[in-house]
Amino acid sequence: MAVYTKVSEAELTAFLENYDLGALVSFQGIRDGIENSNYFVTTTAGRFILTLFEKRVKPDELPYFLNLMAHLNRKGIACPLTVVGKDGLNLRNLCGRKACLTTFLNGKSARDITPACCAELGAAMARMHLAGSDYPADRANDLSVDGWAALLDKIGAAADTVEAGLAKEMAADYADIKRDFPSGLPRGVIHADLFPDNVFFENGKLSGVIDFYFACNDALAYELAVCLNAWCFDAGSWRFNPDKARAMMSAYQAVRPLNAAEKAALPVLARGAALRFLLTRTFDWLNRGPDALVTPKDPAEYIAKLRFHRSVPDASVYGV
Repeated sequence: MAVYTKVSEAELTAFLENYDLGALVSFQGIRDGIENSNYFVTTTAGRFILTLFEKRVKPDELPYFLNLMAHLNRKGIACPLTVVGKDGLNLRNLCGRKACLTTFLNGKSARDITPACCAELGAAMARMHLAGSDYPADRANDLSVDGWAALLDKIGAAADTVEAGLAKEMAADYADIKRDFPSGLPRGVIHADLFPDNVFFENGKLSGVIDFYFACNDALAYELAVCLNAWCFDAGSWRFNPDKARAMMSAYQAVRPLNAAEKAALPVLARGAALRFLLTRTFDWLNRGPDALVTPKDPAEYIAKLRFHRSVPDASVYGV
């Protein structure tokens, strides 16, 4: 359960006194998510999400994330909006953590990813990229290619306990990706964690995007590469599904066409995104403790995906 910091009814009631949200009716911890503590909160004024930011999130970076959501919301992007208190603040302290309330979004994550879901995602992603084009703040992606070497070093030979030869394989992939990683591509704000559990659907339509706490400024095409990995492989078999990729790419380009350099870069970007998630999953898998509240995700999925992208000759494989 992704509730690392326990909040009592008395503590939450005192916290809510900072807002014009009526009286507390109920609250419940949210199992989804792995980085922060989240609660459903119902008051006499409606439903909200309470987030307590745990150790991974740097407090001085929180305004970037919270103001980004407000910026995108004003541009018509369906994402949570932080609730401002009576004092005009949207961030305060609770149980020794920085915390905020956000509006509640209707919908659920898609459990069966179809090409239609991928098309909805592609169009929404492109609209989000356009909407963020004039966001004035900047935050580097600390989990892009320059940050992967440190993860490789931390994992070291222990990767071979996940699969024999994995340490050498990941190091070789990193060397190739680092050498070929593109520069000069169109940049802007990306979500950087657009996995299915962060995208809501209602009646077959995308109803909202949540969890912007990996958001950063990076190549826009890198977001597509992340989503190729997260959405365009079939669950269980981890086989690439070209119909899903084609649907996502077509819908994205109908809103924001890719230029020639972005198309050419997609294979190495997708390979890099697969390595990024393989590295973080492997690190978490090897460093899980007996008292962990969240079960780390199996790295095997991204071993398979990385090997697939290694064989891709050009972006036509992805439906571009």
